[in-house]
Amino acid sequence: MPNPFYNRFNGGNGSGPMNLIQRFKQFKENFQGDPQQQVQNLLNSGQMTQEQFNNLSNMAAQFKEMFKL
Repeated sequence: MPNPFYNRFNGGNGSGPMNLIQRFKQFKENFQGDPQQQVQNLLNSGQMTQEQFNNLSNMAAQFKEMFKL
């Protein structure tokens, strides 16, 4: 019988933490340009709101702490 915990957190449906880390590594390898400028462009163009930026910034800080980056 499949283990639902394992499936949920180890990528059984492709969305587990290991998959997330792999996708981030791919994103990081393919990213070009200055990240701060890219974010500023999104804010200036209205594609990202200040609230979205604040939420993502908080999430990034949590990931940073979790992974000790």
